[in-house]
Amino acid sequence: MKNPIKVETNGTGHNPVAATLFSQATAAGRDALYETELGTLLSSVDMVFAPAPSQVQAPQAVELLVSLNNTREFGMVISAGLGGPDANLHDGNFKQDRATVHAACALTDAADFLGLFKRTFAYQKLASAATRSGAGLPDQVLQTCFEQLLVLAHQFSLGNPDAAVALRRLSLNPVQVGSQLSVYAAHCTFDLPTAGRLPRPIHKIDKLIHPTSIGIIGVSPSAMNFGRIILKNLMGSGYDKERLTIIRPGETEIDGVRCVENLQALDHKLDLLIVAVAASAVYALVDEILETDCVESVMLIPGSLGETQASREPAAAMADRINAAHGKPGGGPIFLGANCLGVVSHPGSYDSWFIPLERLPKAAKKPQRNSVMLSQSGAFMITRLSQNPWLDPRYMLALGNQTDLTHGDLLDYFSDLPEIQTLGIYIEGFKDQDGLAFAKAVRKAVLGGKQVVVYKAGKTAPGMGGVLGHTASIAGDASLFDSVLRQAGAIVAEDFNSFDDLFYIAGALHDKKIGGRRLGAISGAGFEAVGMADSIDVGSFSMDMCALAPDTVRQVEEVLLAKKLNTLVEVRNPIDINPGADDEAHLQIVQAFLQDPNIDAVVVGLDPTAPSVRALQASQLRPGFDISDPKSTVHLMPPLVQRNDKPVIGIVDGGQLYDAMSAALMDQGVCVFRNCARGTRALVRYVEARLYADLLRSRR
Repeated sequence: MKNPIKVETNGTGHNPVAATLFSQATAAGRDALYETELGTLLSSVDMVFAPAPSQVQAPQAVELLVSLNNTREFGMVISAGLGGPDANLHDGNFKQDRATVHAACALTDAADFLGLFKRTFAYQKLASAATRSGAGLPDQVLQTCFEQLLVLAHQFSLGNPDAAVALRRLSLNPVQVGSQLSVYAAHCTFDLPTAGRLPRPIHKIDKLIHPTSIGIIGVSPSAMNFGRIILKNLMGSGYDKERLTIIRPGETEIDGVRCVENLQALDHKLDLLIVAVAASAVYALVDEILETDCVESVMLIPGSLGETQASREPAAAMADRINAAHGKPGGGPIFLGANCLGVVSHPGSYDSWFIPLERLPKAAKKPQRNSVMLSQSGAFMITRLSQNPWLDPRYMLALGNQTDLTHGDLLDYFSDLPEIQTLGIYIEGFKDQDGLAFAKAVRKAVLGGKQVVVYKAGKTAPGMGGVLGHTASIAGDASLFDSVLRQAGAIVAEDFNSFDDLFYIAGALHDKKIGGRRLGAISGAGFEAVGMADSIDVGSFSMDMCALAPDTVRQVEEVLLAKKLNTLVEVRNPIDINPGADDEAHLQIVQAFLQDPNIDAVVVGLDPTAPSVRALQASQLRPGFDISDPKSTVHLMPPLVQRNDKPVIGIVDGGQLYDAMSAALMDQGVCVFRNCARGTRALVRYVEARLYADLLRSRR
């Protein structure tokens, strides 16, 4: 083993040794370090570089992989996990966070990343080896390693304007832990920094979602084309036609809305221009918009821009021209799209989607709309809203292929709106470095008390290909996305159903107190009580089925005695209260559980098929014994939920006969699921995210 020269960083977040090495290599025309240079670099970060034959290594030692990677989406990312031959094992062989963990370097520190690394199988092996040998845990050595690597990451990141070079990759594998870290193989590459896009003037998003004037290009005077449908929807959603202008040569009015010949004929600067023309006409039109400076924001509806091989080069050139305009005084207009379904803005009193209102009515389901949905795919929003009207967002925006405005821009803007509590986001891919901007916006939103639910498409090779063809996005590594966004504070959904569940539960429980991970479960169906208990372990987090406090046991026993169920039911958690329990019994036991100091949240099966429960819209067998009865769950449960600050999830597991019961509860703000496993899993994921958000806020 070599005896390395020890070179320390200067304590100011700067590694002068690395700067010298990269400068010398760059001057020599190289983009990688030689082996001797790697030894000097690793010595400067308190590691021993020992590129020796494998037999020299301790045969039973735990091997790690530790790396810095300059990713296209998230910039510099630090990763750690299984190394050596085990590094080739796929993450899918392990539970979440067990093989490798990742974090955006801009959003973590050494102690935080060590906490993430402790979840891995590699750390568990290290801890087990330390216990067997009687040595202490390697936490300090690992934390020092992560701290030194983060210094390099910040010093040589694209976000550092003083960096002469950008670190592309530093991979250490295998690494063994002793009094220092011993590195047996390393690779380091770098290149010259590249300029990113100019910042978009995101304050103009206010003009996009609250426009005082709207213009439309592409309205047919005779056919019901997309432009005409958009016009109908604008007027049908309540937007004043006097504030609308159609740009259409040869026409004076369409559907009572005035027309002008062209953009130069406008007598005022538009807050919003909706472009619904053929894709081939967009390029020249965008140039005209930029030259005339006649609008503040633009919505590009046409598809195929940048999504086909033939359109990628002209679409990229158009995006460059839009970007250049942001460097001029005033920042130029902002563009949403292309391939954009449009915007629904309830506060702005307009709906520009080209879906007829009769196909997607948007009746209010919340007393106060307080959420936002952002999606690259308009169809994703349509189907979510059609199937789950209780999501009921305040704003819904389709981003399309992000020619200009990105996920990061929009999330950054909406995270500052005090009336917004929850943001649901569907992502197919990020523009360069926008993943990092998005992760920073997630962290900003979470620190501000908001909740961000994200679903990322393109997790498989065929899925990535579909994403590229749909909105001209490039889908990145799924495990990297998941790890970085969760570390930022997002609630990451694994599929469409979990997105629906998490977005819904986040909106329903935002104002509830999450005091811990202890769950109480109640049902009159034995399978359901067991199903709840079986659903408390999700990924790297689980809730606990705690023992009931003596006073809770006494209260439940009194309820059971009063309902003549005391000989049939054993009081415990989870509890099967028997199909003979009526509405009142269910909710009295829920109240007892909520008062238990050992319980932080309650899931209750409302047993709609049980003959003792008033669950039908109208009972033929027992007229009046239905949801209209003042003793029904529909009447008793909403005030119980409102007066308690702990979360309660109701389960209505039944067919269409019980849709009315479920809808009546949801209309009154009760969080209801139609399946006990989905409801419990959603609660567990939500509790995990809320507790992590509390931790992030406590560190500020």
